[in-house]
Amino acid sequence: MSRLILHIDLDAFYAAVEQRDHPEWRGRPVVVGAEPGQRGVVATCSYEARRFGVHSTMPIAQAVRRLPPETVYVRPSMARYAKVSQQVMGVLETVSPVVERVSIDEAYLDVSGLTSLVGPPAVIGAQVKERIRHAVGLTASVGIGPNRLIAKLASDAQKPDGLTVVPPEQIGGFLAPMPFTVLRGIGVKTAPRLERLGVKTIGDVRQLPLETLRHHLGARTGTQVYQQARGLADDRIDPDRPRRSISREMTFPEDVSDPRMLEKTLRWAAQEVGSIARQTQHLGRVVTLKIRFHPFETHTRSRTLEVPTADDVALFGAAWSLFAAEPWSGRPVRLIGLGISGWSATDGGVQRDLFETAAPEPCPEHDRLAATLDAIRNRFGADDIQRGLNRRSPGSGSARRRSRYSHRT
Repeated sequence: MSRLILHIDLDAFYAAVEQRDHPEWRGRPVVVGAEPGQRGVVATCSYEARRFGVHSTMPIAQAVRRLPPETVYVRPSMARYAKVSQQVMGVLETVSPVVERVSIDEAYLDVSGLTSLVGPPAVIGAQVKERIRHAVGLTASVGIGPNRLIAKLASDAQKPDGLTVVPPEQIGGFLAPMPFTVLRGIGVKTAPRLERLGVKTIGDVRQLPLETLRHHLGARTGTQVYQQARGLADDRIDPDRPRRSISREMTFPEDVSDPRMLEKTLRWAAQEVGSIARQTQHLGRVVTLKIRFHPFETHTRSRTLEVPTADDVALFGAAWSLFAAEPWSGRPVRLIGLGISGWSATDGGVQRDLFETAAPEPCPEHDRLAATLDAIRNRFGADDIQRGLNRRSPGSGSARRRSRYSHRT
């Protein structure tokens, strides 16, 4: 008997949260990411914006040229999105005990044993969608199949608000018309090799012998593509697969040399990362600084802390010391940011070396301040309050009361 894997994907998640929290934005194009005039990109956008050909990772300048004047541009509020994501994951755990979160807006569930309790796969999928809608007021697309690959492709098949079930006997017909590029392992180097063989669809891939695929793609990738084209893929769900890191970065509209602006930007990034880490109950030991110079010269530097933390001040201090230790002073910076990783458990403290230098004891007042700032950001938005900063977004070209605004030509 085959497994039954469900993939859940929240529709245009960041934009959907913004439209939910701002009813006046519903029905209008909403872009979450960089603001007009900045050098950044679109993080995500509403389906109203996608109708104009806008998509994630598109440069914001290109998106602005395509979108109408009533478009709303919003800076991401990651702590708020993380809170909604946690609510959704809690809902999923009421459906199945085997849930693997793979990103802030998607997860896999093993629902193999639910058919005798709940009903056929379509009923299970409809129940998941309804519970999410009731809990957080958002729509989600669900795909159900015998493995992760089929479930993921099924959830993409009818977005938004879709539900697609692919039984084992229908896998061939489901996959055949799809472009071969949806298969895992097909990249910018691999795709042209298949195109030269006249391949356009997964059905075309199935016509190629294994030896041919291994010859043109290499043994590992060729075998993987051969199996996927036949619907063969991993059906394991790992609830304990951890989130590897949390990071935040800023691409400046113009290269920045002013150390005060860079310091402010790192403080902002530390607050964002710290807030998300606290919301998701992560403590990390490794702080990583990322910096990019013109045109794409990128460097990363990391430091391992003695004690794991999610504290804004500690994160900033480690990142700024990494910056100060390098001969970068005065060089124009295009992008700067920081991340945290190297998780430790948050619920039982950390066993430390008896001869280790004592770390500062936790400060209750400091913890209460962080909790208060998190609560304010969650309610009013991440840009409404900053620790030791004015309300101007780092890297912005002009002072603004909030980062949300409608762009009008």
